[in-house]
Amino acid sequence: MVLAQLGGSISRALQQMSNATIIDEKVLNECLNEITRALLQADVQFKLVRDMSTNIKKIVNLEDLAAGHNKRRIIQQAVYNELCKILDPGKPAFTLKKGKPSVVMFVGLQGSGKTTTCTKYAYHHQKRGWKPALVCADTFRAGAFDQLKQNATKAKIPFYGSYTESDPVKIAVDGVETFKKENCDLIIVDTSGRHKQEAALFEEMRQVSVAAKPDLVIFVMDSSIGQAAFDQAQAFRQSVAVGAVIITKMDGHAKGGGALSAVAATKSPIIFIGTGEHMDEFEVFDVKPFVSRLLGMGDLSGLVNKIQDVVPMDQQPELLQKLSEGHFTLRIMYEQFQNMLKMGPLGQVFSMLPGFSAEMMPQGREKESQAKFKRYMTMMDSMTDEELDSTNPKILTESRIMRIARGSGRLVHEVMEMLEEYKRLAKIFSKMKGLKIPKKGDMSSLSRNMNAQNMSKVLPPQMLKQIGGMGGLQNLMKQMGSAKDMMGYSSTMESFISISHYYYIMEMK
Repeated sequence: MVLAQLGGSISRALQQMSNATIIDEKVLNECLNEITRALLQADVQFKLVRDMSTNIKKIVNLEDLAAGHNKRRIIQQAVYNELCKILDPGKPAFTLKKGKPSVVMFVGLQGSGKTTTCTKYAYHHQKRGWKPALVCADTFRAGAFDQLKQNATKAKIPFYGSYTESDPVKIAVDGVETFKKENCDLIIVDTSGRHKQEAALFEEMRQVSVAAKPDLVIFVMDSSIGQAAFDQAQAFRQSVAVGAVIITKMDGHAKGGGALSAVAATKSPIIFIGTGEHMDEFEVFDVKPFVSRLLGMGDLSGLVNKIQDVVPMDQQPELLQKLSEGHFTLRIMYEQFQNMLKMGPLGQVFSMLPGFSAEMMPQGREKESQAKFKRYMTMMDSMTDEELDSTNPKILTESRIMRIARGSGRLVHEVMEMLEEYKRLAKIFSKMKGLKIPKKGDMSSLSRNMNAQNMSKVLPPQMLKQIGGMGGLQNLMKQMGSAKDMMGYSSTMESFISISHYYYIMEMK
């Protein structure tokens, strides 16, 4: 994952400082030097890094801090604030309004993933109640309209384009007018890109912008572009009124810091990041949670939002109820796999827990683990309801195991391996048997029963250590307990149990 290495480097620098007996000028400078080196290696612009280091030293004046101040926390907070400042232009992006037609124009260089991002952006809003439409005003790249047409058809989003018209301005105007008449409230215009910055590209963009009158211009940038990002973003900003940035290909292993520093060049907020090729691998970008995850401080609110997107609200307390009754079935294991795979890349999910970072997911382990889970799910698809819902593993006789192997196209020993994994997990989660789950609305009773002592029984030792032991877990539970209602709390608990479930399966070291 892009920036996983950067996050890990910064977290280690802060951890080394925390391990120091006395926080003095030397320790502070060593910490800042490590952070500076990490940011520069990630291609963040030199001036931004230099200014950040200078500002932190001004804020953290060790001589002026009275005895008793938590210097470590003050330094960590200063680093957090300065990173937020780099990524936050201080102004929000244009706010879309349902029911009122908004025109959004996408710009960027060819190869940045602009056309795919247009569809992802439309699909994201479609799921949330908007009526989006796509207009292909890219007449420069051969196959651009075919690509947009294919993506839009797959996502069931209306589209407009032409194989014969060569004037992108006319296509943009006609497309916008067509969809306004059809009462679409989000009209997305995909424009031409080039292999490099050219006068022809900027002039065409300007003409389309004048004619289509977009409410918002979104600049799409490839995360692997490096130090060239700042100048490129600035050039686009000078040609059209860029109002927001989307960074693509954040699932790779490029440095990515340059793309993030493009915020400073465009003076526009990053609103989304692309985290994969699939339609739903598209994350809303929020500065504070992003930096929090980068520093290993977690993002519980993001974790709750993810689980709520995946699991219907009325189903969220069910897992806790079943575990409290001692029912850990193969169907529960199947549902957990299904839900977690829907939540996106596992490295990102883990980074939402305090003490973790995406860097902790070993390279290649994520795809390997996801393939393993899908393999297990295929085997369970060949089981009967009786087998999936039974808490007695003895029901799966030799003949049944052979039938499951044949039905799923797997080997018998693979089915046996899956069943051994299930037994191991069932034994671990049986420790939650007897937990009292209150009726809906009894928040205080739920938080009282779901305490750190109970949770520590089901967490992998290494995961508990990473969170910060019992003290860290108690603090985490306290944050969870600040949820507004029982449903929010139970969804957080469900996601937390799901992650520990995954941690056991992957046997991360």
